[in-house]
Amino acid sequence: MKRDVSLPPGQRLIDRFPRFGQDLSRPPPAVPSDPLIEIRGAVTKPLDVPLIVLATLPRREITADFHCVAGWSVTNLRWEGVSFESMYRILIEPALTPGTSVTHLVFSGLDGWRSVVMIEDALADDVLIAENLDGRPLDGDHGAPARLVSPKQYGYINTKHLCRIDVHAGEPKSIDDTLIMRLLSSHPRARVWKEERHRYLPAWSIRRLYRATIAFILPRGGRDPHRPPQPG
Repeated sequence: MKRDVSLPPGQRLIDRFPRFGQDLSRPPPAVPSDPLIEIRGAVTKPLDVPLIVLATLPRREITADFHCVAGWSVTNLRWEGVSFESMYRILIEPALTPGTSVTHLVFSGLDGWRSVVMIEDALADDVLIAENLDGRPLDGDHGAPARLVSPKQYGYINTKHLCRIDVHAGEPKSIDDTLIMRLLSSHPRARVWKEERHRYLPAWSIRRLYRATIAFILPRGGRDPHRPPQPG
């Protein structure tokens, strides 16, 4: 674990990209034989986008750092996929219910995770629907078959195993139904350089608790971002 002044406030550099999520005792979800992303919500009719169709849109590659809300960061990850703005402008925007002013999108994964993203953050120029990491297809630990990548936001925004996007004309109702979950609820923006970790808790109040979890994360292993992919 290392300090690095180039990282956002409260973050510590680690040397591998571990699997993260709610229940790491369970295996990653199985990849469907014909994976697709459902588009629902404020659209004229349900829209299903097979990943083979998504892959025909203009491709983009970015090198970016990944920042977990728990306080660890991994640098120089190379993601490749489709710009989310391209997907939105080409596929989603034409399907919107007439008169809809979109404010939020909900990204849902096969593992049950969901993230709520404001439209201006989702359309940032570095946001991808990624299928590859460091020149190889995503594996189960890191979001196969496709995932959201939003480098300027904390990791909980970056939904893995992406299978559905819901379009909203207002902020969706929270599903946090206990006091502790409400306290830990996601920040509406989750911008890493502003340390917007949670909606209600000030960032400084939870840094030490999160920092203690890093020691438990590291032994789980993960991809070393400074080691080139090995064949086979």
